[in-house]
Amino acid sequence: MSGRSQLALCGFAATMMAAGSLLPLVETSKWVLHAAFLLALQSGVGALARRMRLARVLTVSLQVLVTLLTLTVVFAREHALFGVLPGPQSVQRLADLLTAGADDVGRYAIPAPATDGIRLMLVGGVLLVGLAVDVLAVTLRAAAPAGLPLLALYSVAAGLSDGGAGWLWFLLAAGGYLLLLLAEGRDRLSHWGRVFGGVSRSSGGLAAGLDGSGRPVAPVRTGRRIGVVALGIALAVPAALPALDGGLLSGTGGSGRGSGGGTISAVNPLVSLQNNLNQPENREVMSYRTNSTDPQDLYLRIQALDQFNGGEWRPSTRRLSDVPDTLPQPAGLAGDVAVTEIRTNISASRSYQQTYLPLPYPASEVDIRGRWRYEPEGRTLVGDDGQTTGGARYEVSSLVVEPTAAQLAGSMAPRSDVAREYTRVPGSLPDVVEETAEQVTQGSANDYERAVKLQDWFASEGGFRYDTTVTSGTGTAAIERFLKDKEGFCVHFSFTMAAMARTLGIPARVAVGFTPGTVQADGSVSVGLRDAHAWPELYFEGVGWTRFEPTPSRGSTPAYTRPDAPSQNPSDPALPTDGASAAPTAAPSASESCPAQMRRQGECGASAAPGAADPTEPGTPVGTVVLWVLGALAVLTLPLVPMFLRTRIRSRRLGSSGGRTAADASARVMAAWREITDTAWDHGIPPDESQTPRKAAARVVRLGGLDGPAVAAVHRVAGAVEQVLYAPAPGAASASAEDVQEVRAGLRAVAGRWGRLRATFAPRSAVRVIWTLADRRAELGRRWSERVGRDRWAARLRRPSRQQG
Repeated sequence: MSGRSQLALCGFAATMMAAGSLLPLVETSKWVLHAAFLLALQSGVGALARRMRLARVLTVSLQVLVTLLTLTVVFAREHALFGVLPGPQSVQRLADLLTAGADDVGRYAIPAPATDGIRLMLVGGVLLVGLAVDVLAVTLRAAAPAGLPLLALYSVAAGLSDGGAGWLWFLLAAGGYLLLLLAEGRDRLSHWGRVFGGVSRSSGGLAAGLDGSGRPVAPVRTGRRIGVVALGIALAVPAALPALDGGLLSGTGGSGRGSGGGTISAVNPLVSLQNNLNQPENREVMSYRTNSTDPQDLYLRIQALDQFNGGEWRPSTRRLSDVPDTLPQPAGLAGDVAVTEIRTNISASRSYQQTYLPLPYPASEVDIRGRWRYEPEGRTLVGDDGQTTGGARYEVSSLVVEPTAAQLAGSMAPRSDVAREYTRVPGSLPDVVEETAEQVTQGSANDYERAVKLQDWFASEGGFRYDTTVTSGTGTAAIERFLKDKEGFCVHFSFTMAAMARTLGIPARVAVGFTPGTVQADGSVSVGLRDAHAWPELYFEGVGWTRFEPTPSRGSTPAYTRPDAPSQNPSDPALPTDGASAAPTAAPSASESCPAQMRRQGECGASAAPGAADPTEPGTPVGTVVLWVLGALAVLTLPLVPMFLRTRIRSRRLGSSGGRTAADASARVMAAWREITDTAWDHGIPPDESQTPRKAAARVVRLGGLDGPAVAAVHRVAGAVEQVLYAPAPGAASASAEDVQEVRAGLRAVAGRWGRLRATFAPRSAVRVIWTLADRRAELGRRWSERVGRDRWAARLRRPSRQQG
């Protein structure tokens, strides 16, 4: 295998290894097989073009053309001309798929379904990166810059997955790049023959630089060691430095094993919560059955965001431990508070792959298989070593804490460590937050009354409007904007209430998870993407962390926040119960499938049947179709231009079978000789104008490996050329087209398969056309210069006569 073929193979491997980082982004991995096949086809075309020694621009053009044709066949075959050629409808189809794919990327949570638009973006992106790698590393022989498109591919995957492209995918991508660099190094060294590695310690003289077997110690070994060491340092240093705790190897889950090992520093889940709420389809992420008498209050909690640094709410870095058989008593819960234990069986969808396990709070026992770790402070279970919730089935025992308003109102001051950690606010928090909190809670006798007033102010009395299209954000600027504009969704309500509670000295944090869901006909409860939610948790000594619901029209208002009202009933119309319906629905209503913004504007009604076309819509103009067809044919025939030119020249040289004069016969002899010379050039024997016809014929026989009738034919034509050039009278000198065809057949028989393809589709002698055009251009320029000079000279001669006149 040649050096460039090895480079092409390594470029293909490096691209596919980097493309592995895209696998966690979608539910299925079938797209990667399509990408691998199309990339192999693209790389094969490039290797074939380079084997035929085509120009670089022509090689890249062929690869682009093949890529466009294959994408058309795979994704827009029904709209293509003859099912293959890209026409206006197929191009429009590809553009529509790209637009739909971009919308799907912003619409679906990770892992997203493999829609046609997303598949086109994935496969097309891999082919684009593969083409860039092939051009840089193989065509231009610069493998080092080829790491940039590979890095871009990995960076896109890491960015879309919020850092979820783990260390394995990074190692694969980095290994592919190192493989490409090593292949380029070997290819470069191979052009220098035997390479010596320096003076050997055990021997000297001519044996220096050789190992015991006489083989050279190539510097590639040193380069390989340097690359491996550099990669190891790049991976180990971020993991060892505390300041880089959220770096490349941290991922989104826990790390380490053993009873006390490992920490957790998770990606902020609020980033994807807004996308889940705006999904056009409420795709189910899990279902559960419970023996609770009031499932309306069964929130499924994922994790708690307890650190507010001014820029965002995020979870703190916590120590992990093994999951105990029975989880410890919840912090702050006293024995005089009413508690009921319930059991819930949960089944997660295979498409829902989350590092944190959704649990009712506070869970007391969890029965689940797999690699899970326990974080005591937030009472959450975290997947270890790539463990996710995809397809998980587990049983949870949890406590329903039912404090009374009197117990909450009479709670003591929180412990000093809890107050110190959970009432901390950044210095950048605007003064309007604390001022508004004091104004809203004015006249309250205790922290419980302050918390209830904050909840009621957000939910009903403050004039806030629920809107999922508002720009997200969890920093101090977003809080100030939310208090001013009074519109947002659960993220804004929860973190603003938590920040205001902290300014009042009430320990607070933000919980992220799901509202109870929708009851089904079989008694189970279905939880969908639109049930994603965020809510504040406030700490009361003697009760512990307590849920509040400031977001209007979402979830359920806790009964203990209504001291003068009875416990909430699912049928109570005065309280918001949109999080779960009392009865199953037979089919989705128009408002259910309508975006939230259109529901608020009253624009949701019966929709037209999908796919209905407007009968008055004009079709594609005939002129446009003709132009696209002509353009496609021009692009397809462009690589075949050298072959067409060479065929035309050959037929013109050998077309005439007779002549009227001796001059015509001499011209036919010279044309036949030029055809033999060019045919030999096409098969790798360049012409040598310094040799006589007889020596040139012997050179063609020797280098071309001719024998038998081909040898006699080339010598007959060479003898006729000598008679035309050197004899006083050419006489009966002649050269038949059969002799030329015999020589051509002999050269093709000796040449290999690649040689015959190269001579047919990319003949070297076709460059004579360019030389002829250049000569004609030079001749025209010379004639134009002479004509301009004559005109100027004539004008100069006429000028004195005009002055005399």
